[in-house]
Amino acid sequence: MAEVDYNVWLDKGRFDDAERVYQEHLAQLKAGGCKGSSTSSTPTAVATSGSGGGCKLGARVEALEKENKEFRSIIDNLTRRLAALESGSSSAAPAPQMSNCPPLKPPTKTETKEEEAEDGDDFELFGSDEEEEKVDAEADRVRQERLAAYEAKKSKKPVVVAKSNIILDVKPWDDETDMAKLEECVRSIEMDGLLWGASKLVPLAYGIKKLQISVVVEDDKVSTDELEERLLAFEDYIQSMDIAAFNKI
Repeated sequence: MAEVDYNVWLDKGRFDDAERVYQEHLAQLKAGGCKGSSTSSTPTAVATSGSGGGCKLGARVEALEKENKEFRSIIDNLTRRLAALESGSSSAAPAPQMSNCPPLKPPTKTETKEEEAEDGDDFELFGSDEEEEKVDAEADRVRQERLAAYEAKKSKKPVVVAKSNIILDVKPWDDETDMAKLEECVRSIEMDGLLWGASKLVPLAYGIKKLQISVVVEDDKVSTDELEERLLAFEDYIQSMDIAAFNKI
């Protein structure tokens, strides 16, 4: 951008005073205050008249007008140059000359692959979809292994079987009932989850005795109702059956 030489009109006050004096002098001339070889009211006529201080003032005014015109010409020139610079800066800059530049070579396959790899690294901020799928698959595999290990451990753990210890009172019909045969009939009952225990004869009244026998049963396999039904099936020996005690093991 070319350097612009700016000029400032610092003597404007002096020119204003001279203009005022010139106008006053013209008024005096119109009134007939300055007489010379010519009656013209121009500054040149005033300067050539040579009559008094008023004529000298006219020459001074003429010089000031000339200087004023020069300043105006300079200002107009600067204005035109400034407008030209502003219009040039707003227009697009000319394209650079490419005559001396060597011709561009097409990129090789190696360079293209390297650029693609770099672009991939720039955009894959959080990893690719393949990496996410691998992570998910690994997490699923670990979860399945843990579930399998838990199931194997659970299967090896011994299952607690709920059992009960029951004491039965088995009563005969009378004192003539063969208690040995009665106990034999009772112990002849076999069921999965049933184990007979100790027994004894307990006197009731009038010489009648009852058989008191203990039995251990698995709660899920043997019910007391079914056991009672099978005992009362020996109706020739057994009159009734009562549960004297029932304890969980």
